[in-house]
Amino acid sequence: MTIKVIGLIQLNDLEAFEEYRSQVGDTVALYQGKITSRGEFSSFLWNELECDPFNAFVELEFPDLEHSQSWANSLEYLNLLAIRSKAMRLTLFSIAS
Repeated sequence: MTIKVIGLIQLNDLEAFEEYRSQVGDTVALYQGKITSRGEFSSFLWNELECDPFNAFVELEFPDLEHSQSWANSLEYLNLLAIRSKAMRLTLFSIAS
């Protein structure tokens, strides 16, 4: 079963975001993942969960839950947390498809 990881992004610092974005793909690939989609937020159609507004999103795909969790907890990804924290606020969740 394929696992998709969705990131909802509130940008804080565009320069830091570009630095983060230039490095994160390599960490995803190390865990057999790939970035399948990136884009800008347009509008909420329904927001009954009262999600905070966000500027952008990313969609990743991994072969299974174990690979996605290994990536999210990996030293390679954890090394990007300082720049990520400067660049954005992030909600990251996985879905099975």
